[in-house]
Amino acid sequence: MSHKIILDTDPGIDDAMAIFFAFQHPEIEVLGLTTVYGNVPVEMAAKNAITLCALAEQNIPVCKGVGMPWVGKESGYAHFVHGDDGFGNINFPAAKGELDPRSSAQFIVDMARQYPGEITVVAIGPLGNLALALRLEPELPKLLKAVSIMGGAAFVPGNVTPVAEANIWNDAYAAEIVFGASWELNMFGLDVTNSCPFTPNFLTQLKEGNPKLGGFVHDAAQFYVEFYSQNREEDVCFFHDAMPIAHLIDPSLFELKNGHARVSTDPLNIGQTTVALPNTTTSPDWLEAQTINVATKVNNERLTQLYLDTYSL
Repeated sequence: MSHKIILDTDPGIDDAMAIFFAFQHPEIEVLGLTTVYGNVPVEMAAKNAITLCALAEQNIPVCKGVGMPWVGKESGYAHFVHGDDGFGNINFPAAKGELDPRSSAQFIVDMARQYPGEITVVAIGPLGNLALALRLEPELPKLLKAVSIMGGAAFVPGNVTPVAEANIWNDAYAAEIVFGASWELNMFGLDVTNSCPFTPNFLTQLKEGNPKLGGFVHDAAQFYVEFYSQNREEDVCFFHDAMPIAHLIDPSLFELKNGHARVSTDPLNIGQTTVALPNTTTSPDWLEAQTINVATKVNNERLTQLYLDTYSL
């Protein structure tokens, strides 16, 4: 089966790994990269996306999207996680390339109209582009096949605050809009992504299987490993962003639970993603909320092998 996707991204080390994974797998057709602020400012996200496409020899549209939260001031950036360049400070030369003149949101709408019912938007950064696309085209949920996101923390603690995960926290009001739309929404948050650590040996295997793309991820991720290995007994990192793509390829890797979901915009708990499982509430405020699918478990061994096999193609 072939899956048409738009990757909405803020590259980002784990974004780079996910983007190459999507490019490499024969069942995934990437129609374009839409960029958003998050790990890095949106101008850098767009430049980084162009560089990744050039390295992978992919001639696809790259669009620049929102650079600010839906509500509030510009966020800080995760330089301590991804480096000042988004690629672990490896000083990789930026590729020359032109951005598509459309905004990220307009590109999503245009592609959805061109391929109605065929596209899954895989959003692995903050959700401002999708929220804006909904404003441009209110019928978008009927035009997209599904939306799969990396973000949120339904039943586990957050990684920015005790309750909020970074992508949702970065633009909670946009996330509230996206979670409230009537499309099929699959959430791959910290419940599942933090359950699958990757060791330096995995990075070495990626490089051996694909010296160019795997080598880039290997080099960029050294900074990433250093961040994640603080206060741990072993060196590890987490490739959060590739999981929604892996689910498209092989849904049997994951266990998902369905429930009514809401995103908090309360200042104290902003960005919290709460999911009410079936038969856990009678509150109309919850029963009227949209339902989403939340990944809660993954087969680590099979997922790891899928990544390695795909990079080796």
